[in-house]
Amino acid sequence: MSEKAYKGMEKGVYTFWVKPSATKTDVRNAVQQAFGVKVVKVTTFNVEGKVKRVGKFTGNRNDRKKAMVKLADGQKIEALEGLV
Repeated sequence: MSEKAYKGMEKGVYTFWVKPSATKTDVRNAVQQAFGVKVVKVTTFNVEGKVKRVGKFTGNRNDRKKAMVKLADGQKIEALEGLV
């Protein structure tokens, strides 16, 4: 997790890697079901895989999708709070 993701946790915004085919509704339902919290807003964006090189050979890492989930005021995910 990045420093930006840790700072977001203080404001009630949590960051997750999700399946590239997942929609905002899928992410909202999964987080609400898994952690028992109320999701207010979901933001998703695609992260392009980096080009990596080993010797003379080049390749790409897989493309991924990131979701930022904002919870209702006063709520937090207890399972992730210990990571800070």
